[in-house]
Amino acid sequence: MQNRIDVENCLLVDVRSPGEFAAGHVAGAINVPLDRLTQEAAHTLPDKNRPLLVYCLSGARSGMAVQWLQQTGYAQAINGGGVSTVALQLGRAVQRL
Repeated sequence: MQNRIDVENCLLVDVRSPGEFAAGHVAGAINVPLDRLTQEAAHTLPDKNRPLLVYCLSGARSGMAVQWLQQTGYAQAINGGGVSTVALQLGRAVQRL
């Protein structure tokens, strides 16, 4: 993860596909697939001041998502990288649906 954020108040955003999310995501994360982010962000992520920790499989899609989020006013969006990295660093389980 690039920056230290307030884990208690951050929202974990998984930008992988719904199938990838179902196969294993960090406990407490929400799924906003990258290909639907521009359409769903206003509804799903209404608080632009809330810290967002965005992740995917490797960090590539989450990097694109963070770039778009920051350009649209989400100043506290950071790229957490891959799902395993985020789970390990936050000490959270990977859950399956």
